[in-house]
Amino acid sequence: MAEFSLPANSKIKKSGTVHKAAPDATRIKNFKIYRYDPDAGQNPHYDTFEVDLDSCGPMVLDALIKMKSEQDSSLTFRRSCREGICGSCAMNIDGTNTLACTKAIEDVKGEVRITPLPHMEVIKDLVPDFTHFYAQYSSIKPWLQTVTPPPSGKERLQSPAEREKLDGLYECILCACCSTACPSYWWNSDKFLGPAILLQAYRWLADSRDEMTGERLDELEDPFRLYRCHTIMNCANVCPKGLNPAKAIAEIKKMEVERVV
Repeated sequence: MAEFSLPANSKIKKSGTVHKAAPDATRIKNFKIYRYDPDAGQNPHYDTFEVDLDSCGPMVLDALIKMKSEQDSSLTFRRSCREGICGSCAMNIDGTNTLACTKAIEDVKGEVRITPLPHMEVIKDLVPDFTHFYAQYSSIKPWLQTVTPPPSGKERLQSPAEREKLDGLYECILCACCSTACPSYWWNSDKFLGPAILLQAYRWLADSRDEMTGERLDELEDPFRLYRCHTIMNCANVCPKGLNPAKAIAEIKKMEVERVV
């Protein structure tokens, strides 16, 4: 897969500080980490960290935690669950968007290059600004909407077949790996909702309990919000949960056509 573009702060100095491993380290792996501190008033640069793999866990996130704990406490990144569930540690590793907690160090040959998710404003180091992404998520009203009252004393039920339609949709963890791998989202993120948000939109369109299908489709019927997807499949290729946002977007387009016909 081709490497993705770097974040917006693109005037990057090639060299920065080299953080050495302990003198007695015998199995060293080099990590080239994107560094940017807006308060410092300097252009972004790369720092090199030498990590002793004999005293480090197997995942890239383990290496980042070791760097921050032992070599440079100012290194900044997001992380939480360490189980591929929360999506907090999404970043670009070796040219591909993925989760640091599920990316094995041994899968990267040679030096490991780590940058923030592409084409998002950077708050600091490996932390992108998700403000716009979350605003787009809010815009699709990601909750069950109904007009009829629920059955007395019961939940709104689904058949097994109806529930199965949500498989491949509800698992999305909103890590933004897919959206920030999408060239259409890079250039049109002010209007195009992007793969992650459109997959989430289809999750509610596909839910048999939701009663606002027409209104949801009305909101998505727009040359930019929906139709900037050109199905190049970067989104499916990088999704750490193995989902297919492009397929969900195609299903939304199909629903838009069918309701007109």
